[in-house]
Amino acid sequence: MNELTQVWTYLAEEPLLWLTATLIAYSIGDAAFRASGKRAYVNPVLIAVTLLAIVLWKTATPYQTYFEGAQFVHFMLGPATVALAAPLYGNLTRIRKSAIPLICALVAGSVTAIFSALGVAYALGIRGETLVSIAPKSVTAPVALGISESMGGSPTLTAVLVIITGVMGAVMATPLLNLLGVTDWRARGFSVGVASHGIGTARAFQVNETAGAFAGIGMGLNALLTTLLAPLIVTLFT
Repeated sequence: MNELTQVWTYLAEEPLLWLTATLIAYSIGDAAFRASGKRAYVNPVLIAVTLLAIVLWKTATPYQTYFEGAQFVHFMLGPATVALAAPLYGNLTRIRKSAIPLICALVAGSVTAIFSALGVAYALGIRGETLVSIAPKSVTAPVALGISESMGGSPTLTAVLVIITGVMGAVMATPLLNLLGVTDWRARGFSVGVASHGIGTARAFQVNETAGAFAGIGMGLNALLTTLLAPLIVTLFT
C-alpha cells in the first residue's frame, strides 16, 4: 500500500497525468452518449466533469494541480473559438438574407442572458465579485473568463457557471424547441448558440448541420456583443 501511495504521489505531480485523465473521462462520456442513442441528457461533458470531480475529490488533488496538466485543453479553446469564422463565412449568403431577424435575436438573447442572471442573483442577495462573475455565463469560456477578470470577477467561478449553462442548454434545448414548435433549423441553432455557447453548439451539430452552423454564428456574435454589454449592465447592479 505504501508503494502504491508513492507511485500515485509521483504520477500526480506529472502534468501528463491530468491531461490523460481529462481525455479518458471525455472518451467515457462520449461512449456513454453513443451507447444511449445520442440522448441529449447523456451529455459527454457532464459525464466527464463528474468523473474528474470525483477523482480530484477522492485523491485530494487541488484544482491548480489539475489545471497545470489539463491547461493544453484550455489553450485549445482559443483556436476552436477562432475557427467559428468558418461557418460564418460558409453561410454569408444565408446570413445576409436573415440579417435583421438575427440581429434582433442576438440583442434580445444577449441582454436577457445577462439581465436575468444578474437580476436573480441580486434578488437573492448576491453582491460583489460573485455577482460580477455571473454576467458572462452564456459566453464561450475563453471570452467569458476574460470578461469576468476585466470586471473584477472570479474567472474560476465564471468557468463553472459557463459549463453549467452549456450543459443545461445542450440537454434542454432540443425538447424545449420541439415543444414550442420551432422548425427552422437556422432559428433553432442560432438560439442555442447564443444561450449556451460551445457545448450547446456541439449538440446542435449532432442534431442538424445547418443548426450547428448557425449555433456557431450565434455563439461567436454573442461573445462579441456580451463583451460590450456586460460591463455596462453590471454597473446597474453595483
